[in-house]
Amino acid sequence: MITKPHNLQIADFDYELPVEKIAVYPLEERDQSRLLQYKNKVISDHFFYDLPAQLPADAWLVFNQTKVIPARIIFEKPTGGQIEVFCLEPIESIGDMHKALSSTKEVSLHCLVGGASKWKKGTVLIQEKNGIKLEAQLREKVQDSFVLDFSWLPANETLATILDVFGQTPLPPYLKRKATGSDSSRYQTVYAKKEGSVAAPTAGLHFTTKVLQQLEERNISTAHVVLHVGAGTFKPVKASTILDHEMHQEWIDASLTFLKTWLDRINQPLIGVGTTTLRTLESLYWLGLKIKLENPSTMPTLQQWEPYQLAVKACTLEESLISLINWMEKRELDRVLTQTALLIAPGYSIKTICALLTNFHQPRSTLLLLIAALVGEDWKKIYAHALENNYRFLSYGDSSLLWKKEGDD
Repeated sequence: MITKPHNLQIADFDYELPVEKIAVYPLEERDQSRLLQYKNKVISDHFFYDLPAQLPADAWLVFNQTKVIPARIIFEKPTGGQIEVFCLEPIESIGDMHKALSSTKEVSLHCLVGGASKWKKGTVLIQEKNGIKLEAQLREKVQDSFVLDFSWLPANETLATILDVFGQTPLPPYLKRKATGSDSSRYQTVYAKKEGSVAAPTAGLHFTTKVLQQLEERNISTAHVVLHVGAGTFKPVKASTILDHEMHQEWIDASLTFLKTWLDRINQPLIGVGTTTLRTLESLYWLGLKIKLENPSTMPTLQQWEPYQLAVKACTLEESLISLINWMEKRELDRVLTQTALLIAPGYSIKTICALLTNFHQPRSTLLLLIAALVGEDWKKIYAHALENNYRFLSYGDSSLLWKKEGDD
């Protein structure tokens, strides 16, 4: 049963994170990171290369196959100085970022802008490189971002090419450093495939081809979904209660083949690789339930609080998947492509996974709320242990394997 978390105090999900505990750079070898395991209320310490041995033989892992794009562009102003642009997502009429990357000639994007107060409306910023001329113009301020109009010559070049030429790796702002050449590969999972994220699904950064091979040797299966991570993942919760925090929308993409595989493996332990994967899987459950209840004509979206309202009509995971699969087959759809703003917080009962692989997250963040929903109040014990035992925190930090608390659905 889900209870509403609306009145949760964000101050209850705070902890002291010393700056020296934040991993500013990745380790030389991905799988040499440490791995904290929490299982049956017991904490144990390992290394990430130990992961295959920690999983049941019949387990299967689901990864987020999204790929980070070089979304940060630096423009020089005509009067001197710099304007830093962080591309977030296309305006609604275009669709998801993966689709926008194929745009030619021009595109309008929601962006964060460093130094926006010094950018006069109507002023065109120009960059030229490798025979390509890029122009940017500030259209308007909308909530927490700006709409920028980009155009370029030659007009037949795609936005993907433009970002490759002018863009930089969009490191999280809390790292407080410029991206280096190695970040273009290290701030990317080894299995990344579908471009569209402006932040990495960092739980997957620890995987190497060797670890993936060891999983295969143990007959532990893997599968993939996509959630294109938006910069909203770094958005701090500024409200005093969760009710007043607006969760960001993100695009999810899951194939019909994946859904059928999931249904076939419904009784096997599912390990979610990262909070983005978990939010995708949980969103798919609720989409299946919505379709079962409403039989809509088009693929529905999922809003922030909908699961807490739908909970009284909840069905089994198997029923949800069957509903979603049958509805898609009748309409000859081969994939789920829609938006989710799902907020997972204490009071939410996780329905899709047995365990979660994830890094250590910022205080007062929606990601920490998700962890608390998964393991309960023991999140404090887990994070205290990590701090006391010199685990590295945040995007380039160490990993944890957290098993769902007993008694959850």
